[in-house]
Amino acid sequence: MYRVFEALDELVTIVEEARGVPMTSGCVVPRGDVLELLDDVRDAIPAELDDAQDVLDHKDELVGKAAHEAETGVSKARSDAERMLSEAHAEAERMLAEARARAERMVGEAENQAERTVAAGRQEYDDLVGRAHSEADRMVQAGRASYERAVEEGRAEQVRLVDQTEVVAAAHAESARVLDAAQSEAIRLRNECDAYVDGKLADFEDLLAHTLRSVGKGRSHLRGPAVASVSAPFDYHD
Repeated sequence: MYRVFEALDELVTIVEEARGVPMTSGCVVPRGDVLELLDDVRDAIPAELDDAQDVLDHKDELVGKAAHEAETGVSKARSDAERMLSEAHAEAERMLAEARARAERMVGEAENQAERTVAAGRQEYDDLVGRAHSEADRMVQAGRASYERAVEEGRAEQVRLVDQTEVVAAAHAESARVLDAAQSEAIRLRNECDAYVDGKLADFEDLLAHTLRSVGKGRSHLRGPAVASVSAPFDYHD
């Protein structure tokens, strides 16, 4: 660039010092010197200026090409985004379906387990009630037999002593005592039987209440994550 400015200065000096043509504004300059300086200027111009001129000449073409490439890139990016969004939706639906199926399977298993537990409890209850009834009947029968034996013994003793006037009162008293004792024993046996049956039924009631609470907690635990996963906002970045 220094040589360009230097040649231009020399051209200006030649023009300024050139001999003027009379009656005109023109002048006479040495053609060879001027052409030589112009060649120097042309040779000294950097190649970047030619490249810049080529860029300017092809500006519209380059801008159109860049716009087309940009539009193609945007279209491809939009297509990729739509594809990724569709895949994310499909994956989310698949995961949600799997979670629902797993939750339903776990709920079904819990319900089956609860039904088996309740059935086992009912069977145990029936067994306990049956055994309690049998034991109560046995104890009642034993009390009744004891009562009847005592009554028979009292009657026999009363018959034996009926002719003995001096001991009639004692016989009656003993008979009454034996009868009262038999009745008290029968009542005691029945009360013990009722207490035994009531205790067994209370134990079974506690077992059933604990089982139902466990089933309820299990179902509440299963429903909590399913609802949360369904109602949570979907993040497509995942």
